[in-house]
Amino acid sequence: MILGGVFWPLVIVGLLVLLPAAASRVLPQLLRFAVLFSLPIAISALLVNLFFYPGAQTVIFRLGPITATAEGLSFAIEILCRIAAISGAVTLFYLTTKPSELVLDLERRGVPARLAFVANASVQTVPAMAERAQVIVAAQRARGLNTEGSVWRRIRGIVPIVGPVMLGSIAEVEERSMTLESRGFTHPGRRDLLWSPPDALWQRLLRWLLVVGLVGVTIAHFVGWL
Repeated sequence: MILGGVFWPLVIVGLLVLLPAAASRVLPQLLRFAVLFSLPIAISALLVNLFFYPGAQTVIFRLGPITATAEGLSFAIEILCRIAAISGAVTLFYLTTKPSELVLDLERRGVPARLAFVANASVQTVPAMAERAQVIVAAQRARGLNTEGSVWRRIRGIVPIVGPVMLGSIAEVEERSMTLESRGFTHPGRRDLLWSPPDALWQRLLRWLLVVGLVGVTIAHFVGWL
């Protein structure tokens, strides 16, 4: 966002997203999930800027009452590069970071246990609900529910699935709350962690280098050096 343009976002995607993904052997999954994650907003950004960019003069083509402009296309490409960097980074984090290790590391760095638990629950909510929905769909099909065919039939098949998914989520929240309470989760004071994720010296140096680089680029942007 600070560097702008097309070149630097693509450099960030290549060096900080695709290269680590290839080293972690999750590149195919990253490409698939990142595209699915960013496709709706990317299409919207492309159409809005291509046809409705303010103050544009260079016309590419006309489609009825709206006009596609070169300035809008150029800005849309910049937006798409930024979206690729953001979605790729988020997907890479999701594919390479275990929620349990994230929570332990947050607690090790002084984050309250409640906040760390909320972060863990937020990360695991969507996969847990998707897995529960698949189990319920399989169970409903075994009982004779037809969820294939026309669009209307599929819509009708959603109703018997949504209820069990929501009720199951509520029941799981209650069971998890009771389990945490029985294990002394609400006990005041800092907990003693028996294990923490390994954190090599080069990893710490790389993180600080990224932070310093971000601050430097931000200052250079506002000073006018970029």
